[in-house]
Amino acid sequence: MRKDFLIFGSPNIEQEEIDEVVDSLKSGWISTGPKVAKFEALFKDYIGSKHALALNSCTAGLHLSMIVAGLKPGDEVITTPMTFGATGNSIIHSGAKPVFVDISLPTLNIDPCKIEEKITPKTKAILPVHFAGRPCNMKTIKEVAQKHHLAIIEDAAHAIEATYHGQKIGTIGDLTVFSFYVTKNLVTGEGGMITTDNDTYAEKIQTYALHGMSRGAWKRYSDEGFKHYGIVYPGFKYNMMDIQASLGIHQLKRIENYYKLRKEIWQRYDEAFFNLPLDTPPPPEENTRHAYHLYTILLRLEELNTDRDTIQQALFEENIGTGIHFISLHLHPYYQKTFGFKKDDFPNAAYVSERTISLPFSSKLSDEDVDDVIKAVTKVFKKYKK
Repeated sequence: MRKDFLIFGSPNIEQEEIDEVVDSLKSGWISTGPKVAKFEALFKDYIGSKHALALNSCTAGLHLSMIVAGLKPGDEVITTPMTFGATGNSIIHSGAKPVFVDISLPTLNIDPCKIEEKITPKTKAILPVHFAGRPCNMKTIKEVAQKHHLAIIEDAAHAIEATYHGQKIGTIGDLTVFSFYVTKNLVTGEGGMITTDNDTYAEKIQTYALHGMSRGAWKRYSDEGFKHYGIVYPGFKYNMMDIQASLGIHQLKRIENYYKLRKEIWQRYDEAFFNLPLDTPPPPEENTRHAYHLYTILLRLEELNTDRDTIQQALFEENIGTGIHFISLHLHPYYQKTFGFKKDDFPNAAYVSERTISLPFSSKLSDEDVDDVIKAVTKVFKKYKK
């Protein structure tokens, strides 16, 4: 058994980030300032979008995206139930209703062939989630959206490095939202970014994210001289701080190196778990680039004499931290009570919810860490194999 506990999703923070944060603290620009602007510019260049707007979370980005896209109470947004609560919750906060479409196996992404049957006169947008960094079938999704005049708002929390048929995720839909949470491929502690090529959306997001003020704090208090502001919309407190951007500026410089490290770990896991009673993630689809954010295995329960939670606890007792991505939203109490969802409404999502475990998967992992994960997983699955 490993001696110390291996934390799931521990971030890879290096000295450059630490120095940059200290510089921000000393400079006096702690909240939204020049480093946020620099991070936005760098991220825009990396993605290839016309605009990149930094926020304090991906959740904030999803919420604002739906607001600027014009969603109103009574509208419907089609999305996947196999996602974090922020996706569905943000739809609800905009006043709209989430309409779930089951996932495809084994990709765990929304089944694009089932989207059209859920479209009604109330449908205003499609919200695909690029699960674990695997790009959704954007060709089909875009065709359906264009046919029915729907907005596409992409949840790319897992997919910063991903591409689909030669296009970067972040340049395909009307609005795309990324996450920089502590477990993500690029880390700012908390934080998010919206990319869009729509000038009107970008202008509204910038205003709505900081109380609906006509001028941001940086512009009001910069050395250009004080500027009065006017409230043009009852906005939100969704702005990113320079302290957060200090991390992102340097994380972004190393994102491709981190990507290569995670890809190597992915391949080691694939090789090590080949003969165990579990399914490893399928390889990336042709002409796509998987962002390699989560390494999720699916337990073959029919070959085991226990359930997923026991396996997860057994790995914990081996000092290996794991995650569950995800328990489908239609199985959660609020969604069942509010929308009347039943387990069998989305059978593939329910199937995955009972079998999924995410293993430690980070550029911070050493070769020894990966060895420890492999040894623990092998030991536990052999113990509980029928």
